[in-house]
Amino acid sequence: MAASALYACTKCTQRYPFEELSQGQQLCKECRIAHPIVKCTYCRSEFQQESKTNTICKKCAQNVKQFGTPKPCQYCNIIAAFIGTKCQRCTNSEKKYGPPQTCEQCKQQCAFDRKEEGRKKVDGKLLCWLCTLSYKRVLQKTKEQRKSLGSSHSNSSSSSLTEKDQHHSKHHHHHHHHHHRHSSGHHKISNLSPEQEQGLWKQSHKSSAAIQNETPKKKPKLESKPSNGDSSSINQSADSGGTDNFVLISQLKEEVMSLKRLLQQRDQTILEKDKKLTELKADFQYQESNLRTKMNSMEKAHKETVEQLQCRLEAQCTDSCTSGVPRPDLQDQAKTSSPTSPEGSWTVKGAGQAK
Repeated sequence: MAASALYACTKCTQRYPFEELSQGQQLCKECRIAHPIVKCTYCRSEFQQESKTNTICKKCAQNVKQFGTPKPCQYCNIIAAFIGTKCQRCTNSEKKYGPPQTCEQCKQQCAFDRKEEGRKKVDGKLLCWLCTLSYKRVLQKTKEQRKSLGSSHSNSSSSSLTEKDQHHSKHHHHHHHHHHRHSSGHHKISNLSPEQEQGLWKQSHKSSAAIQNETPKKKPKLESKPSNGDSSSINQSADSGGTDNFVLISQLKEEVMSLKRLLQQRDQTILEKDKKLTELKADFQYQESNLRTKMNSMEKAHKETVEQLQCRLEAQCTDSCTSGVPRPDLQDQAKTSSPTSPEGSWTVKGAGQAK
């Protein structure tokens, strides 16, 4: 026989049979283990990991160097918005297909209507990018399960057919041998007496009755073998198991999304309350500063009025004190006047009294 063709691995360039290489990137088993396919932490796209510490694809690494760390997208909430508030995937699809619509799976407004071409791959459903990827994975898994079940069923059916053929050949051989014995016995019986023939007929009748009693015991073994209906029921159970898993995954995703929405709502309420608190604090500080300025101005005015009143009181006290004491200029005039002239002294005294 001719040797099977060998194909080179795209990573290590060693040659292997085509069945041992991966379907997408044609990698051998060792290269698949050394460089597994991982999802990017930012754009969530699959890429081949070159080192264990590398969790970002090459495109996102270039964007991080150029634009810095990304922000969550406005539509799909994927942390891949390097420019603005939308990721590159959503901006391109919005330009091509129009505004986003609600996804049938995650209930987010991030699904773009790609019309018939895009919906054919997802059984006519309107799904976002992440939900389409998960749906395709589930479909691929169910197809693989069906193939494995079909191959196992074909193997079991072929083995059952071989067993039936063997049983049929054995039965045919036994029947031929029995017919040969019966014909030879018939020749022998013809030479026997009628009494001996009757005894042989009774023995053969007993043996046939015993065989008929034994045959129902062998029937349940044949009935225990799976038929085509059983295999179809197995396929249906496998399909139902796959759909149940898909439903569970979708329910868990919906719960996660609802919890995320609740967290966002609570974060928004907390932010609003923080804003109100800061506004109240600012108003309180403003009012406090106004009150302090008013108090200071009132204190200054009070001090000024008190000082003015004190000055007035001092002036009145001095005026009241000076009104009862003789004036010093008149005393000087009295001293300078002569004592010999009684009239002059009298006139001075009279003038002082009049005053």
